[in-house]
Amino acid sequence: MDGMKGEVVKVSGPLVVASGLGGARMYEMVRVGELGLFGEIIEIKGNEYSIQTYEETEGIGPGQPVVRTGEPLSVELGPGLIRSIYDGIQRPLDTLARDFGEYIVRGTQRPALDRTKTWDFKPVAGVGDTVKGGDVLGTVQESALVIHSIMVPPGRSGTVRQIGPVTGNVDTRVAVIEGPEGTFDITMVQRWPVRDPRPAKRKIPPTQTMTTGQRIIDMFFPIAKGGTACVPGPFGSGKTVVQHQLAKWADAQIVVYVGCGERGNEMTDVLMEFPHLKDPASGQPLMERTVLIANTSNMPVAAREASVFTGISIAEYFRDMGYSVALMADSTSRWAEAMREISGRLEEMPGEEGYPAYLGSRIAGFYERAGSVICIGSDDRRGSVSIIGAVSPPGGDLSEPVVQTTLRVVKVYWGLDDKLAFARHFPAINWLTSYSLYQDIADTDSDSSIDGAWSTNRKRAMTILQKEAELDELVRLVGIDALSYEDRLLMQAAKIIREDFLHQNAFDDRDTYTSLHKQFRLLNLILRYYDEIRTGLADGATLDALLKLNVLEDISRAKLIPEDDPGRFSEIEADIVNSIRALIW
Repeated sequence: MDGMKGEVVKVSGPLVVASGLGGARMYEMVRVGELGLFGEIIEIKGNEYSIQTYEETEGIGPGQPVVRTGEPLSVELGPGLIRSIYDGIQRPLDTLARDFGEYIVRGTQRPALDRTKTWDFKPVAGVGDTVKGGDVLGTVQESALVIHSIMVPPGRSGTVRQIGPVTGNVDTRVAVIEGPEGTFDITMVQRWPVRDPRPAKRKIPPTQTMTTGQRIIDMFFPIAKGGTACVPGPFGSGKTVVQHQLAKWADAQIVVYVGCGERGNEMTDVLMEFPHLKDPASGQPLMERTVLIANTSNMPVAAREASVFTGISIAEYFRDMGYSVALMADSTSRWAEAMREISGRLEEMPGEEGYPAYLGSRIAGFYERAGSVICIGSDDRRGSVSIIGAVSPPGGDLSEPVVQTTLRVVKVYWGLDDKLAFARHFPAINWLTSYSLYQDIADTDSDSSIDGAWSTNRKRAMTILQKEAELDELVRLVGIDALSYEDRLLMQAAKIIREDFLHQNAFDDRDTYTSLHKQFRLLNLILRYYDEIRTGLADGATLDALLKLNVLEDISRAKLIPEDDPGRFSEIEADIVNSIRALIW
């Protein structure tokens, strides 16, 4: 085929300019140089094709061959995704390590899905059924937690002519369909271009909260299934720990974790912990519902963009099966820095702080692929993709372009505060600056499923914290003794909310996850204490005695009460009442 092979004209870091690729299209994948490095065409000017390479270009020079592949950057979708660890262009890292050693050899390629592993296909459709894109033909038990649906690829339709139970690898034919354009085979694997969103019948407003087990998030700044959230913060403020916690404990059925330019040791924590951690809903290892994409900071810069799109394409694929999927991207700032470098080498007109002018549209295009949808197919099943993106602004400057661009498109803002982090308060989410636009959904959901006082308690607690912030300035100026007794009781209640409710130890087995029922009982206990000490003050108890009750130790330890011992909260509430009555009588 004419134009399938060209040659390198210029090399500038990860950017390679080639000529002689007549007929090549934007975003087509090519193999660059004698080593066959992976690259993607990102600009065409006449006979010059600018290629961003996803591997180190050292040793590549003018005159070396560039070969077209004829297809865009695509992912393989099928059984075997769960428990897998990929790099940014979906190469299986465990397979590469086995075949080539600990370091990735440039130009190497292995199938994303293991062809040596066999799967048992169980049909749910029958011969003679009329099917269309998205319809489920059969299922495969991919892991202990995931039943993998084998679906008709989008855009295809017809009548099932052959189908039956099959045991084989992902390339094994499981069905034959006769369509308007002829007969075609269905295997357990399909390919999808990562830059194209997978189709859905329609998007629907999110109506269900995604619980995370993190008290400050679930109670004060919740995210809905199908929602978007941003976690910006300076270095050391706990962005990665927050995302790890969400990946571990969020009640999404599938987790796709994209390490987009984060440090290798942080990704290693995920790889080491997940096989040993148990899913709170099923008791199975978390890896039984997780896909990991590791594109760490020492890997090629340009591949960060590929890793983000690879991750969202895999997430959409599981969404189409009717699953709720949570995608963690850590961090989108690294992706933006890669865009800035490539844009600079293309000599494009820079935007704010050197970022490309299209930064906003790229970031928006990524987050807009989140959402709750009616999936394509005949059964109107529903699925969702929730995206939680970490942002690492230089120097913790939240006014910089990546943070501000992200905030324009996401609906939850968990603002991390370095002052809280330095005070060892984690999660270091600032309760005065963060917000969630899904609050009404969460309040309605929790009022009906947990307790009717959920939203009332939440609003009361937030009011206490806001009033504490107002009084804090006065305390710094004139001292706490200048406050009224009522205000001093409020300061005491706010301190307990901060230290015993909002503070949560991710590395304590009893504190790392808190169910919604326990969250309600814990906050209700603190507010009950506040109400009782105010009553006690009005009835004649002294301020010092109310602030030094022995029961305060029980309140501070209440977050460690086991999930299966809710009666302990009632015992502490009774102790509060009895202790205050003893002061009055």
